[in-house]
Amino acid sequence: MDGIVSDVAIGVKRGSDELMSSSLYNSPTSGLTGIVTANGNDSKKLRVEDRMDCPPSRVIHIRKLPNEVSETEVIALGLPFGKVTNILTLKGKNQAFLELGTEEAAMTMVNYYTAVTPHVRNVPVFIQYSNHKELKTDNAGNQRAQAVLQAVSAVQAGGAATPVTASSENALTPTPSPVLRIIIDNMFYPVTLDVLQQIFSKFGTVMKIITFTKNNQFQALLQFSDPVNAQQAKLALDGQNIYNACCTLRIDFSKLVNLNVKYNNDKSRDYTRPELPAGDGQPAVDSSVAATFNKDSSSLLGTPSGIVAPYTSGGGFPSSLGFAQGGGALSPLSAAAAAAVAAGRVALSGHSGTNGVLLVSNLNEEMVTPQSLFTLFGVYGDAQRVKILYNKKDSALIQMADGNQAQLAMSHLNGQKMYGKIIRVTLSKHQMVQLPREGLDDQGLTKDFTNSPLHRFKKPGSKNFQNIFPPSATLHLSNIPQDVTEDDLRVLFSNSGGTVKAFKFFQDRKMALLQMSTVEEAIQALIDLHNYNMGDNHHLRVSFSKSTI
Repeated sequence: MDGIVSDVAIGVKRGSDELMSSSLYNSPTSGLTGIVTANGNDSKKLRVEDRMDCPPSRVIHIRKLPNEVSETEVIALGLPFGKVTNILTLKGKNQAFLELGTEEAAMTMVNYYTAVTPHVRNVPVFIQYSNHKELKTDNAGNQRAQAVLQAVSAVQAGGAATPVTASSENALTPTPSPVLRIIIDNMFYPVTLDVLQQIFSKFGTVMKIITFTKNNQFQALLQFSDPVNAQQAKLALDGQNIYNACCTLRIDFSKLVNLNVKYNNDKSRDYTRPELPAGDGQPAVDSSVAATFNKDSSSLLGTPSGIVAPYTSGGGFPSSLGFAQGGGALSPLSAAAAAAVAAGRVALSGHSGTNGVLLVSNLNEEMVTPQSLFTLFGVYGDAQRVKILYNKKDSALIQMADGNQAQLAMSHLNGQKMYGKIIRVTLSKHQMVQLPREGLDDQGLTKDFTNSPLHRFKKPGSKNFQNIFPPSATLHLSNIPQDVTEDDLRVLFSNSGGTVKAFKFFQDRKMALLQMSTVEEAIQALIDLHNYNMGDNHHLRVSFSKSTI
């Protein structure tokens, strides 16, 4: 087949050192007995329990698959994490082996599925490393799996622009693609990538989104972790309005099975790779859509006065879909299902990822305090307790109000710079943060913020629910006294150790946008100046903004 990538292991010459013997394909009772070591001929059975502590390998062992599972569904489990280079299915044993292009991709996959149980056809499956470093298969005995893999590889090789041949499409037909093509009709209000993520994550884990304009229509490609989730979302959402009487969703399955995202910005996002660059100066969509995004962001999730509020049950999503929440607005805190994807690059073994306690490591122990962590993590949820570890002061435990808030904070703050160090944020195995025993001096390392008046999300229906954005160089300031000038604010924020690049008052001068030179400087300024007393009991409110000046 034309267009096949050279590094896909298809039709490998058989030899004495091959990984899989032919008996594995030909005998339904052979199970795993035909597997031999990669560097020898001695055959030995591999018990599942022997693999629990296997070192990382780019070969993944998948167990407890449904009886009628297709090769496409198995491959779809690995696609969000990188190139899939080989596959072997053992249908009589409800098992499969998947080989990824790199060990790093395999580690990302295993770490992610440790925190988020993978499902195939609504059946939970078990994923772990194989003790083999390479998967060698017999093309003659594994023809269908190889045909599907070739079709997938042809798409992977050329990204979105590569056409799939007719024979490739036939190989992929047993299961719909995990990728949906979304067209927005009657688009009176801007629809952003974050809006799409919030809506579609109700049906499963959203892995990647690319937005663009084609034929003067705003469109998007959205990839789920599971084709079944894509099918459910299409059935539920096709023809629905995002806002009242406008922004109608038209949804089809894409012929693509994997999206290739190069940048994380307002136009494209790969939730499995939070470290991707923003790609400044390289817009992923044309300038007409970029201009739409630069409009006043108050019309996206919280409409300005005089405009009908979005997400109400009358004319918007029907309330039976479960989108209507406090005040009729969709709360991003409860729509954070995809946030756990950010955990894919850090070890999360041993717990389910549903509790509200975070472990933050690689902190600057000379600078960090419970208060600074409370302020930063409080942007994404109500931090209840913070404990800097006594014997490891570059690490801290932070207890959020619930698991959704913890996942949201983790997805936005893992990999960000705080006090000059890149912090790592993972879910902790602890269910809560213990306070020190009464009378015990722990040097101020533990603090209880349960009754803090500074929680942003305590009040139901608060506008803060509609303004949760990733850390950015641009800050949104509010509660500014009338007598405070632009120069006053520029000096104040320059004193936090950064450079103010731009400033813009809103019309009422109670709010403003202020742009620092880097995201790290903006994080520092927010930690230092959120709740800063400007005089006459005016406490400055600081948050991250989606806008630029």
